Amino acid sequence: MPAPIELHYWPTPNGHKITIALEELALPYEVRLVNIGKGEQFEPDFLKIAPNNRMPAIVDPDGPDGAPISIFESGAILQYLARKTGQLYGASERARVATDQWLMWQMGGVGPMAGQAHHFLRYAPQMDPPQVLPYAQDRYRREVGRLYGVLDRQLQGRAFVTGDSLTIADIAIWPWVMGWEGQQQSLDDKPDLKRWLTDLGNRPAFQKGRAVGAEARAPVMDKQAMETLFKR
Repeated sequence: MPAPIELHYWPTPNGHKITIALEELALPYEVRLVNIGKGEQFEPDFLKIAPNNRMPAIVDPDGPDGAPISIFESGAILQYLARKTGQLYGASERARVATDQWLMWQMGGVGPMAGQAHHFLRYAPQMDPPQVLPYAQDRYRREVGRLYGVLDRQLQGRAFVTGDSLTIADIAIWPWVMGWEGQQQSLDDKPDLKRWLTDLGNRPAFQKGRAVGAEARAPVMDKQAMETLFKR
């Protein structure tokens, strides 16, 4: 067995991408929790491997040429794991280009927009004083809805985002879309997206990956945690 990958992680959609991928690939890993509510992502030791003070990050003791490597940014980690194993990326250059397109679509679209929707719809109204900003709420709610419409159309006639095989694109997108209710979205008019969410959610690796560290995260952040996360 290869040496376990060291995973610096907190149970968020970006963290779930990596635990799901590691479970799908059956790679051994050890979890190092980075409590973002307590500001642990700003600790000097973590910044050595993740200079942008964001998790997840990994350290693979069996990196290129057998030397250890540290990687930050969830999309880069997914690409690395797919190349390392020769799985979840596609069997041809065309397939890999398609996978990269939808991975970047998540990184540049769904992740940031859904994150902003969560912030303005859920967290900002809990601040002291409450920050209820209808323009921001409507802007990000609408953009997330548009993106989910794009994804629903892409999934018509396809089992997975790029075709008949699971890829890192599916793994990157799914954890964010799972929060559709908190983003105030509806799946009633998106049958293929709804089917895809359910099918992936029934895969053991997705269930195991999403469950990692779940007990460590409070259902709702308290005031101090929100201030730490959003004001630093």
